[in-house]
Amino acid sequence: MDQVTQFISDHKIPVGQAGAAAFNWFTATFQPIFDFITKWLGWLMDSSTAELEKLPPLVFIVIVAALGYWMQRTWQIVVLVVVCLLFVLNQGLWEATMQTTVLVVYATAVSLLIGIPIGIWCARRPRVYVTISPLLDMMQVIPTFVYLIPALVLFGLGMVPALVATVIFAVALPIRTTYVGVSEVNKALVEAGESFGCTGWQLLMKVRIPAALPTIMIGVNQTIMLCLSMVVIAALVGAPGLGVSVVRALSQMNTALGIEGGLGIVVVAIVLDRILKRRIRVRKAKT
Repeated sequence: MDQVTQFISDHKIPVGQAGAAAFNWFTATFQPIFDFITKWLGWLMDSSTAELEKLPPLVFIVIVAALGYWMQRTWQIVVLVVVCLLFVLNQGLWEATMQTTVLVVYATAVSLLIGIPIGIWCARRPRVYVTISPLLDMMQVIPTFVYLIPALVLFGLGMVPALVATVIFAVALPIRTTYVGVSEVNKALVEAGESFGCTGWQLLMKVRIPAALPTIMIGVNQTIMLCLSMVVIAALVGAPGLGVSVVRALSQMNTALGIEGGLGIVVVAIVLDRILKRRIRVRKAKT
């Protein structure tokens, strides 16, 4: 048995070398495309950050508070948003917060633009979901640091590799939630739509998706949280934002800086979660 074990160990399958060779070929072949994406996507994100930073902090706070009230119809959310964002401003983290906001918005938008259509496609073609489900499992199980290596090689330092790594990490969630929401729509609703003569497209747009919207919105909310959780790791590839404070605190063993940066991330997460969560309507019982 020991000889068999030794034989297996001595004849290692060169998976790593083969993968590295394939990646090197892929990089050399398509590098101009990746350079183009890096240039224009980086310019777009940097421009968005610059424009956001030009906005006076108090004006931005008022806009976010108004948005929170419009979406939740409660003054408590206004107070929460104002207090949280004033705390960020007080801690000197405003510029980093704007940079993190841009990264989260872009990463979430790309994840949803990819994930929701694929989720709908999987709901209409269950065999597709069975095929890609192992891939989605792998994307969620692989340590996030692994995503940084190819992203760094292909796109260099900055916000673009952070965006790519974040999207790969987060895109599986909207695919799964959209698939579950659309595929588990009440059959009675679908049959009612069919009885009224709806075409397949009308059935999807006017019956399935509206009925699945609460589940899809949960996926949207959680996708934002996943993207925000990547800001610290994104700082390792040169992405600016709140994660830089945490990484710097770790390298310098600076507890105070780490607490400030960590609380900044928590505050932004709380604001986004409370604004975007589904509003719960409480109906008073008739007496």
